[in-house]
Amino acid sequence: MDAKGILYPRLITGVLSEAVADTPVVCLLGPRQSGKTTLVQTLAPARGYVSLDEESYFRAATSDPVGFVAGLPSVVTLDEVQRVPELLPAIKRAVDRDRRPGRFLLTGSANLLFLPRIAESLAGRMESIYLQPLTEAEKERSAGAFLLEFLAGSFTPEIMGDQERAVLDLPLRLVAGGYPEPLTRAPARARQWHRQYLRSIIDRDVRDVARIKDGDRLAGLLELLALQTGGLLNTSGIAQDLGLHRETVEHYVTVLERLFLVRRVPAWHRSAARRLVKAPKVHVVDSGLAATLADVNEDDWIAKRDLVGHLLESFIVQQVVTQASWTDPDLRFWHYRDKDKVEVDLVITRGRKTWGIEVKAAASLKEHDARGLSRLAAQAGKDFASGVLLYSGTDVLPIANGSFLAVPIRKLWER
Repeated sequence: MDAKGILYPRLITGVLSEAVADTPVVCLLGPRQSGKTTLVQTLAPARGYVSLDEESYFRAATSDPVGFVAGLPSVVTLDEVQRVPELLPAIKRAVDRDRRPGRFLLTGSANLLFLPRIAESLAGRMESIYLQPLTEAEKERSAGAFLLEFLAGSFTPEIMGDQERAVLDLPLRLVAGGYPEPLTRAPARARQWHRQYLRSIIDRDVRDVARIKDGDRLAGLLELLALQTGGLLNTSGIAQDLGLHRETVEHYVTVLERLFLVRRVPAWHRSAARRLVKAPKVHVVDSGLAATLADVNEDDWIAKRDLVGHLLESFIVQQVVTQASWTDPDLRFWHYRDKDKVEVDLVITRGRKTWGIEVKAAASLKEHDARGLSRLAAQAGKDFASGVLLYSGTDVLPIANGSFLAVPIRKLWER
């Protein structure tokens, strides 16, 4: 909800409705406090509803999963199902007896597909849909059509003006992030909410997805990743900084991924084999949480320029990846970095077709800003479709002799 108590529209709603209409088990996955419960209750208010966060239901489901499922309404929503993964085989048996669409609508604050036995048990019976924190398009109640128009090549040069508003607006959006609850609070209170949010996940949710004795070290890793968001994941360096084994760091990063707190973006290479050995980038999913952990506020746009630039990259990756969930679920996301350290922040592929997005915090353009896009285009060859440079200016301008377009970042939510 916004500060006036009005629900934000969730642009994934249509995708969720289609899945419930033709699939026996639909699982809405995403981080805690991203709005999953509100969405499923709004979508299907007449369904039976059970929250496994309630201790009585949790105990009953844990002690007798088969009996618990047998006693549920024929059409039901199970909230926070990751707390009792033993329910999934029982749900499978129930669905095998009655495959009506939409029987079970599940929500989970951890990625169940990381658990092979669960993914296998519901193969062909369950569709997973991901609800991310609010995008800027959803906050603005716009259509969230940037990605659709970019893939279609619909952008053309245009002069927009109003540079002052663009420069002032972006830092505020960056540090606010997309969790609905802190958007209703003053900045200092929002940062306190982010800290308490992380503490509650460490104290409660980590035990549901991993056996980790020292939650403080996991929280320390996330703080370090917030300072390095948008950078290459160097597990050996992180292990040395935190005094942990490399294998422990790998495990902790995986746990943070399962909880939808961080995202690994693999490296793109024309050779599929080379992609497997190149280092991924790591992004903290929500820029507001990352800004709190990295001690960045809206006044640091200039003073902490390098860190703000990396936060901005993670912010834009989150916006684009989330728009893909209602635009084209077959898209895949990568980053590009060659031996000369020339980079493209986000590479998008569908099959062999390839697009590139480069991110700049600056409001002015320089001749070399499109160098990464040019390298990517040369590497992809005939498979390269187009590229854009997102910047904090206001005009859509041709760059690199018209090979690409520089597009204002605010087009992400104004299209």
